[in-house]
Amino acid sequence: MLLAKQLERVFILSDKGQQIKLTDPEPKWSVEAVMNFYANSYPILTTAKVPAPVIRDDTVQYRFESVMGTKG
Repeated sequence: MLLAKQLERVFILSDKGQQIKLTDPEPKWSVEAVMNFYANSYPILTTAKVPAPVIRDDTVQYRFESVMGTKG
């Protein structure tokens, strides 16, 4: 028998070599809405990009990557 399981979303902020794990404030929100929510606490998120998610350890991991100080 196959069971469908909703995977938990995890958001990871990568900034200056640090990784900060952020919990999902509202599973119904889009990734952009979550990024905007956390931008109040982490202003670097206002210019961050989000590459494709990765499934790891029964979670869907989204990485917020800072684009500050990069060219192109």
